[in-house]
Amino acid sequence: MNSASAEMNAFVRVIERGSFAAAAGDLGLTPSALSKLVTRIEDRLGVRLLTRTTRRLVLTAEGELFVARSREILASIEAAEAEVTAGSRAPRGLLRISVGTAYAKQILGPALPLFLARYPEITVELLVSDRQIDLVAEQVDLAIRSGQLGDSTLVARKLTDARRLICASPLYLKKHGSPRVPADLLRHNCLTLTGFAQINQWPFHTDEGINRLAISGTFASDNADLLLDATVAGLGIARLADFVVARALQEGALVRLLEDTHLSEPFPIHVVTVPGRHRTPRVKAFTDFMISQLNDAR
Repeated sequence: MNSASAEMNAFVRVIERGSFAAAAGDLGLTPSALSKLVTRIEDRLGVRLLTRTTRRLVLTAEGELFVARSREILASIEAAEAEVTAGSRAPRGLLRISVGTAYAKQILGPALPLFLARYPEITVELLVSDRQIDLVAEQVDLAIRSGQLGDSTLVARKLTDARRLICASPLYLKKHGSPRVPADLLRHNCLTLTGFAQINQWPFHTDEGINRLAISGTFASDNADLLLDATVAGLGIARLADFVVARALQEGALVRLLEDTHLSEPFPIHVVTVPGRHRTPRVKAFTDFMISQLNDAR
């Protein structure tokens, strides 16, 4: 690593660790030497990158730009070295993954033991949240995101397609009856997922085309797993992703409804990364592994 990339690496480590002392320990330097190194970078660039307070380090606007570009450059260097040494060195290092709660529980959690057994030199840190995070600001290697991606500078690779299914428990149906046509849902307790446009206007095929039925009920949540639990418990009818309800359907805890008229609306699931990082061995190994696992499961 040349002096410029070494300086970038040191600066990024300071930001990731949140202090000169913690980063200095990682880099084998003293805190004062690391502080002087950052000052040299600032003097050379002619801008202030950090605002130092007694409690924390705060990036300036120029610092945010510099750390973002530094990460991209360092990731590209790592990818280039990996391509040259491909076949002679196994993927290694820390892999930080951002994923939603439902996908983490139903898909990623069960798959991770096999992935870690296959790549013992990779360490995984899982950030589970339904909040869409900033990959650069949160120092995340990749995120798993569902639905159509908006305009973005991120690099995306498709994992698979999912679809939504309407389900209820046998307990609920025994007590309240089963809807025979879409309009019957208007007299049922429909459990709703919040935070997504039009997701609670359930679409159905009709002779006139697609009709969206506005449903409602006594329980709503932004967490699909909570809706799953409520549906299995007999609280109402829900429309959830197939990977969320797959196990419950297989075990008979849920049954599908209105299959002949419901429009399941397939939606994609992607791995997204910042430019350059998608070529790093640990990111590529994880993405290839997940695609293989999902294809085998079909």
